[in-house]
Amino acid sequence: MGPSAAQVTLRGLCGGAVHLPGDPAYDLARTAWNTAVDQRPAAVAYPADPAEVAALLRAARAVGLRVASQGTGHHADALGPLDDTILLRTAAMTGLSVDRAARRARVGAGMLWVDVVDAVSPLAALHPAAPDVGVVGFSLSGGLSWYGRALGLQSNAITAVELVTAGGDAVRADADHEADLFWALRGGGANFGVVTALEFALHPVPEVHAGLLAWDAARAERVLAAWVDWAASAPETVTTAARVMPAPGALTDLRGRQLLVVNGAVLGPAGAALAPLRGLRPEVDTFARVPAAALARLHLEPEGPRPDDGRESLALRQLDGAGVAALLAAAGTGGLELRHLGGALGRPLPTGGAVSHVDGAFLLVARPGSRGLFEAAAPYATGRRYLALTAGRGDVSAGYDPAAWPRLRAIRAAVDPDGLLVAGHPIPSAREVAPKRAPSRRQGPWPTV
Repeated sequence: MGPSAAQVTLRGLCGGAVHLPGDPAYDLARTAWNTAVDQRPAAVAYPADPAEVAALLRAARAVGLRVASQGTGHHADALGPLDDTILLRTAAMTGLSVDRAARRARVGAGMLWVDVVDAVSPLAALHPAAPDVGVVGFSLSGGLSWYGRALGLQSNAITAVELVTAGGDAVRADADHEADLFWALRGGGANFGVVTALEFALHPVPEVHAGLLAWDAARAERVLAAWVDWAASAPETVTTAARVMPAPGALTDLRGRQLLVVNGAVLGPAGAALAPLRGLRPEVDTFARVPAAALARLHLEPEGPRPDDGRESLALRQLDGAGVAALLAAAGTGGLELRHLGGALGRPLPTGGAVSHVDGAFLLVARPGSRGLFEAAAPYATGRRYLALTAGRGDVSAGYDPAAWPRLRAIRAAVDPDGLLVAGHPIPSAREVAPKRAPSRRQGPWPTV
């Protein structure tokens, strides 16, 4: 079946950069970074500027379609079915300017972090653990970085958001303009408009020590328990993560072995901060002084499009020895990741947005279906999840403080009363009982805590 008459009316938009089912470029245009997701939208469009975004939104409303904006598609599974939706790809909205005197960057919605980290040097941005992640999606969802315990979430670094609302109006939201919208965007994701550019603060980082420590997995219980104890009093200049995982490709001498890996970054001298961990005699120690931009590849994540099952997350209070043992037993050979929270990540920021902090000592991250692992973690759970590392739909309200949730719903009702916009983690308006869209066909089980 070919495109409907309503779909055909979209062809002339975005300078002709609209692809309908059956068009030669449609299959390539609809492909997300996560190639395991077979998204089939009513159309795929590539607007180049806010005016083209506004025209697309007006056209979608006129023909009864909805709009979902997407940068890379790392979390494409969260969007759900797109049969009645135009997929708005932001790749054509590029551009980067850096004001080093003001320590500020302005970045177009199509930019990836790999384009930013070198360009802003010797200043640093609060970027993610992989370089091929989109700047906008990461920033609007919170933004955990290797600087987090010292400098907080990337969403708190946002100084302005340029977007087109569901009504087709181009606006700039900052501390002095559209204050409610500015608050909601910083953590509320794509629920409130199509973001075309972000402005955010940069940070002077004169010295960074980063790398990894690795032990054989046979020592995991002792070493992980020691890391947990160390993390409770570690200086805020240190942000780390601990993983039980197969040896990464960079460790060629250990290939084929299961390891406990602690990697992270220290702002400033690292000797005293890392001494307790080095006292556990790791087989590998790569910590060294590095350029700030090198942190974009510190987590050794695979780059480029690939099939991905997604992740689930759960914030935990301080663990004890019994908790560590239970998590390792439940994880088995399936892997385990704990990210070090606290410090600036755990402190509510009065001037911050909808997600200004993450309540907990650690963030447990695992693949969907790791129900036994989440059940083992339940006695330590804070009840909070980090939505940027949460697959599918599930209970979106668990990503926010209870007081923030009704405010977010009210703002959604004000700026998108008809539900034109589709977001990966949908915030229903105050007028809705539940999100209008069905759960993703690929949604994994959510942990019960």
